[in-house]
Amino acid sequence: MRIRHHLEPALPRFHGGEPLRAGLGALIGISVCVGLAYLGALFGQTSFYLVAPLGATAVLLFCVPNSPLAQPWSAVMGNISAALVALITVWYIPGAWSVGIAVGGAITVMMFLRALHPPGGAVALLTALNPEVALAAGPWFALVPLGLATVVLVLCATVYNRLTGRKYPFRLPKEEPDDAPPRLGLSTDKISELLERYNQTTNLGVADLGRLLAAAEAEAAQHRFDGTTCADIMTSDLITVCPKTSLKEAARLLRKHRIKSLPVVDAGDSLRGVIFQADLLDVIFAQGRPLARKQQARQTAEDVMHSANRAVPHDLPVGVLLNRLAEQGSDVIPVVRGTQLVGILTRTDIMRLLLQGADERAVA
Repeated sequence: MRIRHHLEPALPRFHGGEPLRAGLGALIGISVCVGLAYLGALFGQTSFYLVAPLGATAVLLFCVPNSPLAQPWSAVMGNISAALVALITVWYIPGAWSVGIAVGGAITVMMFLRALHPPGGAVALLTALNPEVALAAGPWFALVPLGLATVVLVLCATVYNRLTGRKYPFRLPKEEPDDAPPRLGLSTDKISELLERYNQTTNLGVADLGRLLAAAEAEAAQHRFDGTTCADIMTSDLITVCPKTSLKEAARLLRKHRIKSLPVVDAGDSLRGVIFQADLLDVIFAQGRPLARKQQARQTAEDVMHSANRAVPHDLPVGVLLNRLAEQGSDVIPVVRGTQLVGILTRTDIMRLLLQGADERAVA
C-alpha cells in the first residue's frame, strides 16, 4: 500500500475548465508559431522553425503561468542560454561526453542567470544529440529560431492568460496594497526568506505562498470561532449623533455615557462617519483663543468625523476582523447592513469572545 501511495498521482484534480483553458492556450500559441514559420518559408526565410522543447515551454506558460519557471525572463533567457551552452559544448567537446556536459552546463548557467526553465534542459539535449543544424546556423541558432519562437509564445501567453483570468507575467508590486490579505503577520520579504531557507524558490512564487498563507489563516480563524460573525458579538444599543450635531453636544454625550466614540448617521440611520474622543481634544485645547471659540461654536459633527471606510458587514466572520484590528490599530469598528449602521465592535467585544471558555481550556 505504501508503494502504491507513492505511485499515485501527486497533483490534485484540476478545477472546472482549467484543463481545456490551458490546452486551448497551448494550441493557440504553438499554432501562431507554426503560422509564422509557414509565412517565413513563403518569403524564403527558412531560419525560423519550431523545435520540440517549445512544447514543454508551452506547458509552463499556459498551465502554470504564476510559476517562477514560467516568467518571461526564465522562458526566453533559459532557452537561449541553454542553446548557447550546448553549442559551445559540441564545438569544443565532440563525442558522447558532450551530451551530459551540455545538459549539466545549461542547468548551471540558467541557475546563475536566475533563468531556470526546464525546457532549457531539453534544448541542450536536443542540440547535443543533433548538432548539425545548430552548428550550421552558429550562434544565431539560439536567437532564431529558438529565442524568437520563445518570445512569440510569451507574447501569446501574456494576451491569452489575461483574457482568461490569469495574471501573466506575474510579479509582486514593490509596495503591498493597503487591502492586501493578512498572512500570519509576514511581509513579502519574510515570505521570500522562508522560500529561500527551504530551497523552494523555484517551486513556488512569493505571491502564491502569500495567498496560501492568507487562505489558511482565514480558514483557521473561521474554525476557531465556529462561524461567529460580527453581528453575533457587536454592541447594538448605540448612542449616535447626526452630521449637524454641535461639538458641544457630542462632547456631552461622550462624557455622560463614558464612551470613546460616537457614530454619525443621517436620518435613515445610514453611517456617515465616526467621532472619537481624540477628535475633540484640539477643540478643547483651543478654547482659550477667542477666534477658536467662535469657530468651535459653528463646528458640527461632520466637520471632525472620520470617514466610515473601516466599517465591516454584519456577516463578516470575526476571525477575519481580528487581523484588521491588529494591523490597523482600530479601537472601534462600525458594523453595517448595507449602508445602515446596526452595531459597533470594540476591542472589549473581541476580548470577551477570546476569553469565552478560557477556564474550561485551562482545566483541560
